[in-house]
Amino acid sequence: MTERRYSWPQGHWNWPVALTHQHGVRAGQMIFTGGQVDLTPSGEVRNPGDLTAQTDGAMAYLGRVLEDLGADYEDLIRLVVYFVGDAAAEAALMDQIAGIIGPTSRPVINLIGLPELCYPSMMVEIEGVAIRSTDGARLEKTCLHLPDLPALPMAYSHVVQCGAMIVTSDMSAMTPDGAVPDPGNVQAQTMRMMDALGDALASVGAEFTDVVKLNTYYAGNGTAEDWEVPARIRARYFPDPGPAPTGMPVPHFPNRDLMAKIAVTAMVGVEKDHSWPEGHWDWTAPLPYKHGVRAGDMIFVGGQVSLDAQANVIDPAQMVAQTRRAMDNVAAVLAEFGAGLDDVVKVTTFYQGNASADDLHENLLIRSASYTAPGPATTGIPMPALVYEDMVIEIEVIAMLDRRA
Repeated sequence: MTERRYSWPQGHWNWPVALTHQHGVRAGQMIFTGGQVDLTPSGEVRNPGDLTAQTDGAMAYLGRVLEDLGADYEDLIRLVVYFVGDAAAEAALMDQIAGIIGPTSRPVINLIGLPELCYPSMMVEIEGVAIRSTDGARLEKTCLHLPDLPALPMAYSHVVQCGAMIVTSDMSAMTPDGAVPDPGNVQAQTMRMMDALGDALASVGAEFTDVVKLNTYYAGNGTAEDWEVPARIRARYFPDPGPAPTGMPVPHFPNRDLMAKIAVTAMVGVEKDHSWPEGHWDWTAPLPYKHGVRAGDMIFVGGQVSLDAQANVIDPAQMVAQTRRAMDNVAAVLAEFGAGLDDVVKVTTFYQGNASADDLHENLLIRSASYTAPGPATTGIPMPALVYEDMVIEIEVIAMLDRRA
């Protein structure tokens, strides 16, 4: 039985409401941090509006969580950074984080620029995934920086492989010199993006069949029409049964010519199962994806929402009702693998809202109450819109089939 450990370092930042969530969870060699932000222990935003200062604060908090769980920046395989800023801010942010983690860690990095984050004047939220052996030894990582793929500073990798797990940085239509071919053309850019992803996977001997989780961001305003055309193109690359997906529209990327980007997790050499509970919700277009994928002891659940089997929104625009239904759908997917909500180690929630504590807490309290304390690490991100009109929340999780000692 693998021991599960939870992290809440002394003096760490806190939410202004009581929750079951923790700042980090370790299950065996896998370590997940929740989204780290520059808040005080009483839940007030520090350095309001200052992206640079808040990044220093969030990364310091992330480092404390890793240390509390027996790891450090060198064990990182992935950083996910949500931020408010333009293309210049994005470039400066990558350089700043590179200076903090040092030149030898070389994780993949996923950056998502947004109009706002969950509290007023909050500028950045950063989460990490790390791997460290249970005996304390570092695990060997293959970190590849590929010259033919979209531009990326040398401190990061396009692809990292550690054991069976493979993760990628953002793949897009961007060229190595930073140019964006076919500006504004989502169809052409999607094909270039998927070809880049194929090259990234091939660099470590993997294929699209090995992908278990994908996260896609595309320029859109929250309509099925924005989503469906590029979704059909992406789907051509995956077999059936395919990975568990999450797709999010953003008003625009920091580079206004860019229309889409994607990042994936793949697992090689492990047994996989797929989940589609009877009567579960469906998309408006036929796709090869599944709602959940089990790869070894890990379960990846794609973004769960309040839809029916014909892709009609249930409880339109009702945050509380949709949150409860989405959590029920998460539980239904997990149950097909013999797991439950208390097996979840990491949850990410995208909800329609703006920089408002009320918007966040309306769904956060319901989600938190679904878990037995201590609960999973969490990240909550407000979005101007989700994939379908009147859909206001989407929840994805990672679970581990080990049991807490």
